[in-house]
Amino acid sequence: MTADRIRGLHLHIDGASGAAGDMMLGALIDLGVPIEAIGDALDAIGAGRDRLSISRVVTHGIAAVDVKVDTRGELAGAQRDHHGAAHAPGGHVHAHGDHVHAHGDHVHGPGDRAHHHYAAIRARIADAALTPGTRARALDIFDRIARAEARLHGMTVDDVAFHEVGAIDSVVDVVGTAAALDWLGPSAVTCSGIAMGHGTLTCAHGVLPVPAPAALEILREAGGVMSDGGLPRELCTPTGAAILAATVTRWTAAPSGRPIAIGWGAGDAVLADRPNALRVVGIDTAAAGERAERVWQIDANIDDMSPELCGPASEAVFAAGALDVWWMPITMKKGRPALMVSALATDEARAAVAAAILRETTTIGVRFSARERTMLARSMREVVTPYGPIPVKVAADGDAVWNAAPEFEACAAAAQRHGVPVKRVLAAALAAFEASR
Repeated sequence: MTADRIRGLHLHIDGASGAAGDMMLGALIDLGVPIEAIGDALDAIGAGRDRLSISRVVTHGIAAVDVKVDTRGELAGAQRDHHGAAHAPGGHVHAHGDHVHAHGDHVHGPGDRAHHHYAAIRARIADAALTPGTRARALDIFDRIARAEARLHGMTVDDVAFHEVGAIDSVVDVVGTAAALDWLGPSAVTCSGIAMGHGTLTCAHGVLPVPAPAALEILREAGGVMSDGGLPRELCTPTGAAILAATVTRWTAAPSGRPIAIGWGAGDAVLADRPNALRVVGIDTAAAGERAERVWQIDANIDDMSPELCGPASEAVFAAGALDVWWMPITMKKGRPALMVSALATDEARAAVAAAILRETTTIGVRFSARERTMLARSMREVVTPYGPIPVKVAADGDAVWNAAPEFEACAAAAQRHGVPVKRVLAAALAAFEASR
């Protein structure tokens, strides 16, 4: 199977053994994501691809990819704070890998490690030469972790800091996973629920309940679905929860379709009754050509809102899980010009999308109607152009290709690098696609 065959598929995540950053990264590598795509991203943020150690292990009879991160040294170009430096009066929240501890006015000894503030990590990712998709996914994941930790400890996100080892491990897991997902470009991602575990864990705060408080808060904010998992231990880490929260588009069972590729990512612990592995399945949901599904259309008429707010409102509605958002000019009572905002959403996302419209616009109500939609099978293919490789989204009915569209952001980035108009790169990508058929 060629690597491009797995791009643009529907991804379904099975989390019967929980989730962590290294488990997700290992599963995506096992699925078929090229190591080079991940390594390029790690080089770009100063972590370096050499920090990754990838091997195959067998856990309870299941072969899986095990990812280890070398946390020695520090991130290239790191701007670090040390515990001896002045802190805000309220103290800081420090993240040790996937565990976060509030130190407040605690005095640290001379052997304590340096730490990286969340804001510095965020700036590193924002400024790095990453693909736009990798950057957006990585920032989204880290933002979710920081918001959860800040909310739990009664602090602002600027007070969240990662100790040296935790910072390196988290950056590699998060950015590597973001790069792998950006390369895959999944059409959608589902997960029926993630096992969290039960019991207690011991950290700097003392004994805390499982699920881990930060992981539970991240899932709560995202509207995720959890299960116990049947084991008296922590199964889902905050990083694992944040990756799922930023990636899953629907918390539901796997859709009908043809499984194309399967990836297993191993965890570190040995579980008594099951493989400690996360499974990701790449599914061709449109293997027979067209597919139909029911969605909800959510509408609202608005005649008293500044047009400047339409853009931010659309972004918020998309972030809430909308499949599509659009605006139409209409005329309301007394001849007043107005706008109608409409969004498409699944059953699972309908409430969140409606809430976003009510929150971000001046409407005082929305209306719902069920819709049926039919879609062509979609996939991603990469073509070689004089301006570099460009991914092309392909829509087909069986073997008949009806539409092909180069990814605009990739074309715009290539055009900027080569100092040519974007339209020239778009034309070159389409020509290369037609020549490859």
